[in-house]
Amino acid sequence: MASHNLLLPKPIINQSAHSLSFKPHSTLLSFPARSSPATVTTAVSRTDGASISSRLEPVENYAITAAEDVRRRDREAKETKSLRDTWRKIQGEDDWAGLMDPMDPVLRSELIRYGELAQACYDAFDFDPFSRYCGSCRFTRHKLFDSLGIFDSGYEVARYLYATSNINLPNFFSKSRWSKVWSKNANWMGYVAVSDDSEATRRRLGRRDIAIAWRGTVTQLEWIADLKDFLKPVSGNGFRCRDPAVKAESGFLDLYTDKDTSCNFSKFSAREQLLTEVKRLVERYGDEEEDLSITVTGHSLGGALAVLSAYDVAEMGLNRTKKGKVVPVTVFTYSAPRVGNIRFKERMEELGVKVLRVVNKHDVVPKSPGLFLNEHAPDALKQLAGGLPWCYCHVGEKLALDHQNSPFLKPSVDLSTSHNLEALLHLLDGYHGKGQRFVLSSGRDPALVNKASDFLKDHFMVPPYWRQDANKGMVRSTDGRWIQPDRIRAEDHHAPDIHHLLSQLHRPSS
Repeated sequence: MASHNLLLPKPIINQSAHSLSFKPHSTLLSFPARSSPATVTTAVSRTDGASISSRLEPVENYAITAAEDVRRRDREAKETKSLRDTWRKIQGEDDWAGLMDPMDPVLRSELIRYGELAQACYDAFDFDPFSRYCGSCRFTRHKLFDSLGIFDSGYEVARYLYATSNINLPNFFSKSRWSKVWSKNANWMGYVAVSDDSEATRRRLGRRDIAIAWRGTVTQLEWIADLKDFLKPVSGNGFRCRDPAVKAESGFLDLYTDKDTSCNFSKFSAREQLLTEVKRLVERYGDEEEDLSITVTGHSLGGALAVLSAYDVAEMGLNRTKKGKVVPVTVFTYSAPRVGNIRFKERMEELGVKVLRVVNKHDVVPKSPGLFLNEHAPDALKQLAGGLPWCYCHVGEKLALDHQNSPFLKPSVDLSTSHNLEALLHLLDGYHGKGQRFVLSSGRDPALVNKASDFLKDHFMVPPYWRQDANKGMVRSTDGRWIQPDRIRAEDHHAPDIHHLLSQLHRPSS
């Protein structure tokens, strides 16, 4: 087993309809081999024997018969419609009208799937300050999904995204304590992936999909205090926007647009890296007979970058092919903060960017910034304060969940656990509509919640913060010494034609 893999017990293979496709020594979660386009992604069980979802005590008022009825209803709904036939509605063509209450099973499946693409940014990130690769991705992009145990994802990573840490968000960036490191000023921020050419993927998705995933923060919320809480025009950061009234939070803008020319990884800004790759992929696939979509996802601060970058892609016109076809741009965020002002929201709507925000109602991050001056303020006050640099507005539709409805989770409200992405994916799996009982739809293992938290009730006996790297990435060399192996690969550097693509982006729009 490779040294960077996780130390997990041998998985128990369940041959049920929700069983997983395992490979030897799989590390984390895996996408199943899908028998139908709407099959829901499940994950590796951390518990010995069976999943904890099968060991609930009667005192939890968890009616097994009722739960099976709900799952049967979901299966029947999936049989009558598939993602392949409804993907435009799932991507927000009608602003998800009628799909969230009751919860559409295909939409739920897709929200979990894109959430797991965002979760992959955490699972692959090196947080260890004693690693000389702290702040980087632990795996090469060509092996990212396989290294995480995500088999049959249907996507290939086309590019890694980096940002410079030379901005005022010290609590967001991770840095090594050693003097000799992979980069002094860069952090890995996520990736751009594209769905592959396999017939199974095409049948399941119904189109080709460009997926962009941004890294956020697992539980540490100190970065919120670093925000300047100050709106500024996006045009000042190089955006192709002629309206100075369109504004976004200055810290998010700086993170997205700043660069460090002395660093191989962040000598181009995250914005430049993203736009050039999207341009390349749209030019390659946009005018094929097969439909194309652009989907951006992220959790926490990564959700803010998802909204900002999706707006940028549409504002730059990169979602228009050479033949004039418009590629739909959709954003799925999880526990994301507000990004801009009301004019920013209006401009995104004008551009046709669709945004669906999934939140835990007890999470403080989606209520920031703009705690007092926001979209909930009276219209008269919003009109009066609209020009102020502290008046924020959320974008798109909201799906609000409540962790206190889950019989698996501790009911207490803790700032870090209520912000946890794995917990939010667990809540999605059990949500069927307002006022409906919590029933896990896909069998997604609740043990994943405790991967980086202590949120599960103690009687399930799942250790908190159980996810660990084998030997902290150390391996034994041929001479018997323990070392940290080289990790950075040339294939993860910037594309050789990035200068050419940037020159095309800088040309005035026609």
